[in-house]
Amino acid sequence: MERGYHRDDRGYREGRGRGGVPDGLLVGVLAFLLGMTILAWTATGLAGLFTKGAWPTAVTFANTPLAMRSLIARPHDIPGAWPATPATELSGYGLFWGLFIGQLMILVVLAVFVAGTVARWRAVRKKRRTQPIQAPHLDESQRGPGQSPDLSAPPAIEARGPGQSPDLSAPPAIEARGPGQSPDLPALPAIEARGPGQSPETPTTPPATTPVPAQRGPVHLGPPAARHPLAMEAIQDAEGPVLVITSSADVWSETKDARAKLGPVLLYDPTHRCDTPARMHWNPAAGCTDKETAAARATALLAPIRPTAKLDSALAEAATTLLRSYLHAAAVDGKPFRHVHRWAQGTQVQDAVRILRTNPKAAAGTAGELEAALTSHPERRDMAQELTARALSSLFSVHIREACTPNRTDALTLDSFVNEGGTLYVVGEPIEDPKGQPGAMPLLTALASSVVEHGRRVAARSPAGRLDPPMTLVLDDVAAVAPLPQLPELLATGADQGLVTLALLRSREQGRTRWPDAELPLG
Repeated sequence: MERGYHRDDRGYREGRGRGGVPDGLLVGVLAFLLGMTILAWTATGLAGLFTKGAWPTAVTFANTPLAMRSLIARPHDIPGAWPATPATELSGYGLFWGLFIGQLMILVVLAVFVAGTVARWRAVRKKRRTQPIQAPHLDESQRGPGQSPDLSAPPAIEARGPGQSPDLSAPPAIEARGPGQSPDLPALPAIEARGPGQSPETPTTPPATTPVPAQRGPVHLGPPAARHPLAMEAIQDAEGPVLVITSSADVWSETKDARAKLGPVLLYDPTHRCDTPARMHWNPAAGCTDKETAAARATALLAPIRPTAKLDSALAEAATTLLRSYLHAAAVDGKPFRHVHRWAQGTQVQDAVRILRTNPKAAAGTAGELEAALTSHPERRDMAQELTARALSSLFSVHIREACTPNRTDALTLDSFVNEGGTLYVVGEPIEDPKGQPGAMPLLTALASSVVEHGRRVAARSPAGRLDPPMTLVLDDVAAVAPLPQLPELLATGADQGLVTLALLRSREQGRTRWPDAELPLG
């Protein structure tokens, strides 16, 4: 009876489902009609309110369906659609239809926004649920001779005779043997199972234990799957302010909430790799009224594309002089950074010379240095201008140019995040060879370098000569995102100033390529 009942019920449901109106379509039609009714009602009332100063008489929701029926036939006859309302209380048809269409457009935009937000949230949630958890990888040198590379199986349990107690010093992988059997290989990291009455024999080779990872230096090498967990752990364990350089939006998304409980969280993401509108804007010419600051900023901007050959040292110095002068001129005259971009392209350079010569805030001799760089050695000047133009070529993109136009609170927040124990995420696209197309790498490098110098100044002003609590620098894929010129100094003496540095690189060759003149403590 039960099986027949279910079969009949299924057949009943299937029979009723064929040829009927879908519930979704029916609900959609009803919602559309209800929405149009509400829009017509509110458009009529608001039009009368705007033109006559009061809501029209008898313009109610109950009378709206009849009014809509009349408006479909005669769209221009607003008084005819509302016969119970005096014509003097109604507006013209132009304002009515304008309000009606305006409300409809607002609803459409809101619907599209909500649908996109929900779809994006579901996609992120599904990705997190379906993302496999990677098991730790053991090298072949860390496995025993008889150990299988499959790490998904639980450790084997030793078969013991009655009355024997487990040996707690044994490693997790233990081989099970019957009584009287001898091991094939005496050096296996497994302990034999002994039968009753057997006495333990002294092994010829001590059992191998799981090797403990050695403490490595502040530089770690590995692929992204190995670097990102280290970066997240360092960010979460930091007690003071944190500067994070990374190419992964997951590092930001997985740690920002925990860091927000300790202080302000800032994100500099000019290439929009992170899914958030809360991005910080920063002017690379900020603070360049000081000549030394302008020189350090120019060095950082040119670091990704700076030629490393000794024969090109004069060319690199000329490019640094040009860019330093442009930054200094824009800072003392209060000009936005787009003027620096224009000067770096070789356009209207005489404006920068004039500012440095006439502005009383300009450092002495800067106008002459810029004129000398522009007039002497034409071939070197052209190549230096090509370097400066390439360093700021990303500003042709609108969103990157907007990222260099700070808001009122951006500069204040950036200056105070060190004292408030905040976190600054510098996120950018990894570029292995930035010589041709550096993208936003010069801007990322300049900001990170500026934060490091700010931390050094704060440490120098403190009584102990160091930051307390220290600032943690988590530099994930730093060579491909923002190659800091100060990295060798930070690794050597940064800890003495309270600048704890963790550099995560892909390989030794990557570190040697970016910093050829320094010996990094590569792990």
